[in-house]
Amino acid sequence: MDAIKIFDFLLNLSVTEKYPDIHINSANPPIIRNNSWNLVRIEKLVFNKNNNSYSIYNKDLEYINEENIIENTILNNDDIKKIILLIAGEHWFEKFLKNMELDSSYKYKNLDRYRVNCYIDSNWYNMALRLIPSIVPTVKDLSLGDSIVDMCKKNKWLILMTWPTWCWKSTNLAAMIDFINTNYKKHILTIEDPIEFSFINQKSLINQREIWNHTLWFNEAMKSALREDPDVIMVWEMRDPETIRSAITLAETWHLVLSTLHTNDTVQSIDRIIDVFPAIQQDQIRMQLAMSLIWVISQKLIPRIDKPWRIAAREILINNDAVRNLIITWKTHLLYWVIEVSWKYWMILMDKYLIYLYKNNIISKESLLSYARDKDGIEMLIED
Repeated sequence: MDAIKIFDFLLNLSVTEKYPDIHINSANPPIIRNNSWNLVRIEKLVFNKNNNSYSIYNKDLEYINEENIIENTILNNDDIKKIILLIAGEHWFEKFLKNMELDSSYKYKNLDRYRVNCYIDSNWYNMALRLIPSIVPTVKDLSLGDSIVDMCKKNKWLILMTWPTWCWKSTNLAAMIDFINTNYKKHILTIEDPIEFSFINQKSLINQREIWNHTLWFNEAMKSALREDPDVIMVWEMRDPETIRSAITLAETWHLVLSTLHTNDTVQSIDRIIDVFPAIQQDQIRMQLAMSLIWVISQKLIPRIDKPWRIAAREILINNDAVRNLIITWKTHLLYWVIEVSWKYWMILMDKYLIYLYKNNIISKESLLSYARDKDGIEMLIED
């Protein structure tokens, strides 16, 4: 069994079928996540000696002949070490052993890229790979809408994409960056960990910086950004008070700042930003945030029932006078009501978006109730 050839087969399968995730775990067969978002074990492969290639074993097909060898796919620690060395090299493998974590990226045969996380558990080496398409999706592909596109035209403000991992937050930001790059003459600076989508300069100038390879820390890179003459700054994640403060400061100093946050909805995003600071600083942060924030988009990916894929459901909060006043006076619990009554101004609650998808036969009732915030209210609305 050749671990590198099996790895090459898994990447080729992912690229060809657009499967989003690959999991490689020591003492277990590889697992892929298919387009229906189900995990599928690849327990056996068929190796064809004639063309030196693998295919997935199917017991319903006749594979037993002189040209084919059926192999189990369980990889051991030495096999996974070879794969990590291929991706990251000896230097980063040593850092991986020291830190027991490694974030990296890998480009497969000048095709698609992968975001890679290597980690250690009770069975030792493991890897999780997320497919990053080589072609950046457009704002139209992602159904971001005219209102969000209009935000890309701004010369300042802070735009946040929120929700936990694997919900296309960075993909949405990439689409917005691509829209600006295609339509406007701007200097765009990205600070990422790691670099995911690769951009080619069109009307804009784009500089992409990766933590550890091009800069040591998010906060230092963001401070340095003020001296690099950017118009647009994309910050991969607002992960600590220093990064949050720097992002707000950049938005205040006439830059358009795009970033992500791990929160469950738009209102929680406001509270999370304020709560990470000591109580003595929170009044100042509330004022700064109220004056610099323009848009918060909270996104979930829901399994579709009309085809094997997922669709984004979004909650949208846009900063206006009412929102600004509630942030400053620390009455953020009332923001849900503002979103509810402001649908004419492009705001929408997640539950309303989910109902729209359900009534248009895009998602199931099970998914609707599973992802809804107010399940009892949803049931009443469905009955009506």
